[in-house]
Amino acid sequence: MERDFDRAIALVRQDDGSLLGHTSPAYANMVGPFGGMIAAQVLNAVLRQPDRLGEPIAVTVNFCAALAEGPYTAVARALRTNRSTQHWFAELRQEGQTMITATAVTAVRRATWAADEQRMPDAPAPEQCPAPQGRGFVAWLQRYEMRLIDGALPVAWDDAELPHSISRLWVRDAPPRPLDHAALMALCDVFFPRVWLRRATRVPVGTVSMTVYFHADAERLAATGDDYLFAQARGQGFRGGYFDQTAQLWNRRGELLATTHQVVYYKS
Repeated sequence: MERDFDRAIALVRQDDGSLLGHTSPAYANMVGPFGGMIAAQVLNAVLRQPDRLGEPIAVTVNFCAALAEGPYTAVARALRTNRSTQHWFAELRQEGQTMITATAVTAVRRATWAADEQRMPDAPAPEQCPAPQGRGFVAWLQRYEMRLIDGALPVAWDDAELPHSISRLWVRDAPPRPLDHAALMALCDVFFPRVWLRRATRVPVGTVSMTVYFHADAERLAATGDDYLFAQARGQGFRGGYFDQTAQLWNRRGELLATTHQVVYYKS
């Protein structure tokens, strides 16, 4: 069964080697599409390349301009291929203008010693956490089932300065969808802006740049299936109209699947 997510990242190869895609109203945000979906779309442009080596280990997406609703052209090219790594540049264009740029590193993973130093915090099982209520104030929220543990949006938008911006929750696609790298890329951006939690004020915000480091190969993601992921995010520094936030996502077994870092513009 084709899901909203698969339709949203779908790309059709053109005669010149570029890929044609289209934004999805199912992933609409307050201004333009949900950033996580844009990141998944540009990653998919790399994943669709026939000369791709290995699987993604690092992807950085730069949001140069607001992607408008409608068609876009995706291009991706390998800048250098080594024995086990490959370096990529990709972009999304509309009406001849570059809207989104990205760099990616794909690699052939080897069987080596492995450990997760960033451990998953103790948490109740997702089935013990409240199911989401309502449909959300933007369309993309309907595409995810989020069971919050702590770090909800403020009850009152009263400009009160709060002590921290940590959020912890269980999350998965809605309806449930088997996990892959594109879906995990999008899930890394499901967190509300940390400045809203610190200031209890819904100021205008926009992600400028987002990086995801993948710690799981396709086999581990397939073993995770369509189960919930445990996700944690927190802000780090807020200054001069920009803040950064970090986040980690684990599967139910406590295996670290991805870590992510982004810098976000905010209007004070």
